[in-house]
Amino acid sequence: MSTAREHLKQARRIVIKVGTSTLAHADSGKLNLYRIEHLVREIADLHNAGKEIIFVSSGAIAAGMNKLGVRVKPQTIPANQALAAIGQGVLMHIYEKFFAEYGQTIGQILLTGENAADDHARENSRNALQAILDMDAIPVINENDAVAVDEIKIGDNDNLSAIVAAMIGAEVLIILSDIDGLYDGNPKLDSSARLIDEVAAIDSDVERMAGGAGTKLGTGGMFTKVQAAKFATAHGVTMLIINGGVVGNLRRALSGESVGTIFPRRVT
Repeated sequence: MSTAREHLKQARRIVIKVGTSTLAHADSGKLNLYRIEHLVREIADLHNAGKEIIFVSSGAIAAGMNKLGVRVKPQTIPANQALAAIGQGVLMHIYEKFFAEYGQTIGQILLTGENAADDHARENSRNALQAILDMDAIPVINENDAVAVDEIKIGDNDNLSAIVAAMIGAEVLIILSDIDGLYDGNPKLDSSARLIDEVAAIDSDVERMAGGAGTKLGTGGMFTKVQAAKFATAHGVTMLIINGGVVGNLRRALSGESVGTIFPRRVT
């Protein structure tokens, strides 16, 4: 077991980020309730084990599409903002229901990149997050797609989760993806592509391996995850990319098992 993975076993404050590709069925675009419930159960059990969990979730636009029966993601910003506004309530209702079934209390916080750029807003956000944790509840953070034009255009919730991890002093950031981690090639096109267990340093070769776009529902991709890892590790946070569709992956990763790709924190 690597030193970085050994470190995961002692981690207490953990940010978990889930993307739209993990929350929704690829073919229909509708929310994958089976997967969401299993994810919530894993998070609830980690919380019961004494971990402080901050949950960053995408999926508001997909939830809005699901609610209205929209099959193809619109191209205009106002339409996406409207879908996010509709879907945000739908998504939180589902989380509230599932977390409550496992005896957990959640509190929603809507953030954008501006909350991290402004000192006063960042301090207020940090204080709100800390207060929720102090109440033994789980913060559920969503990007504020209904007003944050740049968030919709860039789809940068991966970096938002890294900012949150640094802001709240988390030890670990786990990003749940629809593939097992970072590969040295595109595993969907190249059967010989190899999963990379650990990335000690993020250089141009690693960024090149990350490639580009995400799914038809999501707006991010592996490249934004690598950028998030660069930010997180520079701020003393170890980051992992793991497959969010495999039940038990969170617990296995935090037990130090070789799951996904790990980006060890930079120690200065």
